[in-house]
Parts: sequence; C-alpha cells; structure tokens
Amino acid sequence: MRRIAATFALTLALAAPALAVQPDEMLDDPALEARARDISQNLRCLVCRNENIDESNADLARDLRLAVRERLMAGDSNAEAVEYLVDRYGEYVLLSPRADGSNLILWLAGPAMLLAGIGVAVIHIRRSRRTAEPEPLDEDEKARLSQLLRE
Repeated sequence: MRRIAATFALTLALAAPALAVQPDEMLDDPALEARARDISQNLRCLVCRNENIDESNADLARDLRLAVRERLMAGDSNAEAVEYLVDRYGEYVLLSPRADGSNLILWLAGPAMLLAGIGVAVIHIRRSRRTAEPEPLDEDEKARLSQLLRE
C-alpha cells in the first residue's frame, strides 16, 4: 500500500507544471520579481497558444518575460508593461481579452444567442400548447361524426 501511495505522490509531483523562468531571468528585487510573475501569468505565449509565458519554454516566451522585466526595471507600472506588449504583439498576447471595442461584440454574442434561443423555445412551446387543444365540435360536426361512425 505504501508503494502505491509513493508512486501516486511521485506521479503527481512529476505532473505539476514546470515553470520555465530561468534563474538568469529573475530580478534581484523580490517585489519586482513578484510583479513580473504576476504580469506574466496573464500573458499568452504566442507560440504555445493557451499557455502563459511563465510556463512556456519557447524562445519567444523568454523574450516576452525579459521584456516585462525590462519594462518594470525602467519604472513602468504593471498596466504600462502590459500595454507595451499589447502595442507590440496585439491583444492576442492577453490570456483574458479585454471587454471593450470590437471584443465587446464577442463578449455579448454568446449571452445574446442564449437569450434568443430561450425566447424561441418559449414561443414554440406556447404555440404548440395552443394548437394541441382541439376546438370542441359543434352540433353539425357531432351529427356528421356519428353518421360516419355508423357506416
């Protein structure tokens, strides 16, 4: 049992994501390094797609990490450092796109289509309930029906 638990623990340890930040990239100031890590967690590696630059081993991710650290050392705020990279590489570099401008259409399209689908479903259900109940027969129709049933 201990062997299984040890194997399981080792597997979990090896499966943990390896941070790609190299020791030569790290800043001497712990506060600046923490800010750089915070920023790089929210920036997309342009090579790996859905991986942040902090976890990517791609050369471009390394360049982006170094650019973030250079901007911070130059005195930029976190927002200015991110804006610098967005100006150079476009909004695709952000892992969470901004909800403004043309992106607002994308942010609102999903909920709008969901609401439209719910509206269509409600209208369809109401109409099907109305047509599901037949009108009662009048006296002439009842007489004709009983005549047909006798034949």
